[in-house]
Amino acid sequence: MEKRIIKFGVIGCGLMGKEFASAAARWCHLTGVDFEPRIVAVCDANPAATQWFQDNVPSVNRAYSDYKELLADDEVEAVYCAVPHNLHEQIYIDIIAAGKHLLGEKPFGIDQAANEAISAAISENPNIVVRSSSEFPFFPGVQQIMKWVEEERFGKIIEVEAGFWHSSDLDPGKPINWKRRIATNGEYGCMGDLGLHVLHLPLRFGWKPASVRALLNKIMEERPDGQGGMAPCETWDNAILACDVKTADQQFPMVLSMKRIAPGHANTWFIRIQGTKLSAEFSTKNPKQVAFLPYEPGGRQAWHVADAPYQSAYGTITGGIFEFGFSDSILQMWAAFCDEIVHGKEGMQQPFSCALPEEAEGSHRLFTAALESHKTSGTIAIDWGNEG
Repeated sequence: MEKRIIKFGVIGCGLMGKEFASAAARWCHLTGVDFEPRIVAVCDANPAATQWFQDNVPSVNRAYSDYKELLADDEVEAVYCAVPHNLHEQIYIDIIAAGKHLLGEKPFGIDQAANEAISAAISENPNIVVRSSSEFPFFPGVQQIMKWVEEERFGKIIEVEAGFWHSSDLDPGKPINWKRRIATNGEYGCMGDLGLHVLHLPLRFGWKPASVRALLNKIMEERPDGQGGMAPCETWDNAILACDVKTADQQFPMVLSMKRIAPGHANTWFIRIQGTKLSAEFSTKNPKQVAFLPYEPGGRQAWHVADAPYQSAYGTITGGIFEFGFSDSILQMWAAFCDEIVHGKEGMQQPFSCALPEEAEGSHRLFTAALESHKTSGTIAIDWGNEG
């Protein structure tokens, strides 16, 4: 099969940029796709970061220290950008204005004003595909739950819980980084860092919070500064958001949690949906399994746990008896983004797209209200305007 090659540039050559390079190198793992990403140029202020790409990715033949030089590179058609939140606004706008498709990291701006500026640039360039990185919905177990939601199998929703938890920050000796500083991460703290991962599916399902009561927690007050001293931690470590969701035909509570200090959780993403006809949950803690409880009036209430076979959104060479993991979800996400570039949203091989700019905008509405809720110790209504 002849494949359409999409030539990419990478701005920000850290961990997730390397994950993209790994996914591109594993493209032969996919079956039946007529597109393929090829990283040809990279950019980072740190020469050692770009050198890794030059040493390990044969297709990379240009390395820049100024992202504007990469955007002026006519060979680059699309860009993956993973930079601190304070840099999102200007760089994302410049990428879009340069006519490059963009997969950017969340939260699409350090605050709501920055996000609004990015959204305006997207509106002015409707032919550019702009999406946010969010890989967890591509786990086969999550795809199953999504199918049940689309089929309206849950009946009346009783409640929803979703979260993304880490534990490495429990170590007080972990040096401070940009995510602990308001100037680079923003006042959202862990919400900006983790929150769109948590909100991606609820917002895709149309479950927009009408109000929020936020509990924000700063656990580590200071961390080693790498120079023998200590530096203050300015951002929120953990956040629990109690939301009231109102749809056209029902109302239910939804609890969202984003935690950088959750003992025992290395990288745990989960979603739980309880309904009058079906309840279900999935967690990357047990990535092969989906738990579900079908219910008929008067019948037994019994949870079932079943292995989710390796049946991904895009076909792979892997047999269904094997395990699906994080790197597989990254590969699937990139397949969805490249598919949309080549075939358009309506022509994709499968219907689930990467996180939308509108969903990133929705996360900003919620996180801004959450900050106000914490400040006032009250419940804050969220105005969705014409979207609600």
